[in-house]
Amino acid sequence: MNLKSADADVTSSPFEVLIAAIEHGELKSGERLQEIRLAEQFGISRTPIREALHRLETLGLAEPGPKRGLIVASLSYERLRQLFAVREGLERLAMQLAVATASDEEIALLQDMVNAGKTLTDSKALHDHNRIFHRQIYRSTHNPYLNETLDNLRIHLSLLRGTTYALSGRTEEAKLEHQAIVDALARRDSEAAQEAGCLHIRNGYRARLAIISQIEG
Repeated sequence: MNLKSADADVTSSPFEVLIAAIEHGELKSGERLQEIRLAEQFGISRTPIREALHRLETLGLAEPGPKRGLIVASLSYERLRQLFAVREGLERLAMQLAVATASDEEIALLQDMVNAGKTLTDSKALHDHNRIFHRQIYRSTHNPYLNETLDNLRIHLSLLRGTTYALSGRTEEAKLEHQAIVDALARRDSEAAQEAGCLHIRNGYRARLAIISQIEG
């Protein structure tokens, strides 16, 4: 496991490094978070690592393991349902705000991103592109509180295994959903933007349930 990822540079705090490792799948659900090993890996003292692990536990990203110490948390079926319910509500709010506050240049950038995504076929590349696309929408709301909340949700979603873009048909479906979102934003149609955004989240949840069914089946 290579914890020294591109995010693990001198400007990153131990907490940010661990978050990046979870997001990139370098630290997987159920994996033990050994303080000494992590400290040695990053070449820093154990105290900042200990503080970072405590923050992960506070956020629900780490939990007590079967033995002494912490492990990377897992999302239960019920927690996943709750997370997507909150995410859909926040997505509706984000679309409403973006319609009102996004500049023409920001909407044009979103259209450029949709166009760029049309040529992507690799599931990992599509997953990363989707994350960046939504982050740009959230930035277009110009609401730091909403952005902070959505960032926390995104981090929790990183606990999920695999990507929904690996499912047959999901790739093209999601690309059409992205275009519908941008079209509604460009028209400044708040209701249509909210419905397009929520449909995208609901279909993503459906796809995620399908992945869980395959894994557990």
